[in-house]
Amino acid sequence: MALSRLHLPPYASVLGFILLLLRDGVKCTTFTLVNKCDFLVWPGILSGSGSPKLDTTGFELSKDTSRTFRAPAGWSGRFWGRTGCHFDGSSSTTSCSTGDCGSGEMECNGSGAEPPATLAEFTLGVSRSLDFYDVSLVDGYNLPMIVEGSGLCPTTGCVTDLNQNCPTELKAKSGLACRSACEAFGTPEYCCSGAYGSPGTCKPSIYSQVFKSACPKSYSYAYDDATSTFTCSDADYTITFCPNLSSLKSSREPPPDDTGDVTGSGTSSSTEIQQPIEEASLANSYYAVMAIGESTSNTASFVLLLIFCWISL
Repeated sequence: MALSRLHLPPYASVLGFILLLLRDGVKCTTFTLVNKCDFLVWPGILSGSGSPKLDTTGFELSKDTSRTFRAPAGWSGRFWGRTGCHFDGSSSTTSCSTGDCGSGEMECNGSGAEPPATLAEFTLGVSRSLDFYDVSLVDGYNLPMIVEGSGLCPTTGCVTDLNQNCPTELKAKSGLACRSACEAFGTPEYCCSGAYGSPGTCKPSIYSQVFKSACPKSYSYAYDDATSTFTCSDADYTITFCPNLSSLKSSREPPPDDTGDVTGSGTSSSTEIQQPIEEASLANSYYAVMAIGESTSNTASFVLLLIFCWISL
């Protein structure tokens, strides 16, 4: 579960909490971001409320290179790729063709991706509890992406180039990205809001089904939990932009079929949770809700745990 969801007794100190986690076996999770695209990608990283930022919030990633980060137990947040970036230090102008975070800088500094953008979302477990993760197209699509976990974790993501198959009315950024129906039309039935703000009333649309048929294991709309949410434990994760078939773990899972499916069995969640989210950059998905959290009282604990991760390298 997310750290912000823990109910600690009032007398529990930050140090005591960390000692408890260390006693139960704290595992710092490693995230490795890999660029298999034929062009530069500028990944962005946004930590959820109450989680510390990792050692950067945005950086440049050349073709066929990777960069690794470590995160403490309970960390939550998201990763995405920006394309076509030119930075001048001014947040008043758009710096990236897709996935821009509006900072005008390499660092996103706590801002999320401007839709459309493909998102990898995580909530890491605490004290031997499960990690939750997904690849979301709820905010649209700009790049193919897969998430692979170590061990027996299921692989998820989208290896299909949806920009080539994007419905005309959803095309964005001169064909470099594909909008969600919510962003394109802004109506409650597409945004799962108002009278459509529950799993019982908000159903897949013809547009979300385009995304789902191309990428069956990715979130296609806000309540697409049952086939899009994955869990694992004691894992490290690799996030690959523009993955090749060879980058999939073929020894464990068959390669994607011609619909873009990345197969793999795992525990999925169908928890029907959807709450209004003030931070637009983390809206419109189950794991976005988990990542937000309302409490920031555990930030100091997180920071100390993150320091522990760094010094244990």
